[in-house]
Amino acid sequence: MKLLENLVHMSNSIVALDDVDRRLLRLLQVDCSRSNLELAAAAHVSPATGLRRVKRLVDEGVIERRVAVLDPERIGAGLTVLAEVTLDRQGDEHLVAFEARAVAEAGVQQCYRVSPGPDFVLVLWVPDMAGYQALVQRLFTEDANVRNVKAYFSIKRGKFEPAIAV
Repeated sequence: MKLLENLVHMSNSIVALDDVDRRLLRLLQVDCSRSNLELAAAAHVSPATGLRRVKRLVDEGVIERRVAVLDPERIGAGLTVLAEVTLDRQGDEHLVAFEARAVAEAGVQQCYRVSPGPDFVLVLWVPDMAGYQALVQRLFTEDANVRNVKAYFSIKRGKFEPAIAV
């Protein structure tokens, strides 16, 4: 049991990053499709060093995954909604149950449990108002524990930057 506790503690600890790690992370956040040779050259390290460092950053959980960032309007997810959700009962089992339902929903792009204020803030991407209404029915209306939903509809995206400053 002690070993499991240490592994859990280690998985949530901050990873020490040096200048090379930071350079690699900045470059990968801009374009993770670069070849190892291109990445190493841009980071001013040898290809072997670049490959070893990136593998370590993946293994240590600093790099969660590598994805393509899509333009939601060009693929038909034209409506972005920020929704504050307050539950009637906030016991841990109720919070966990709602979160599980929310993250399983394809239209939910981000889900945050927050405090103070509402219990959750969700970022939703849906094709249109009819798509939003269908999601509302499935996720909020059918859940007797959802007390209140306050939705904000984006009229213009001023900035969307998934990169984290390192």
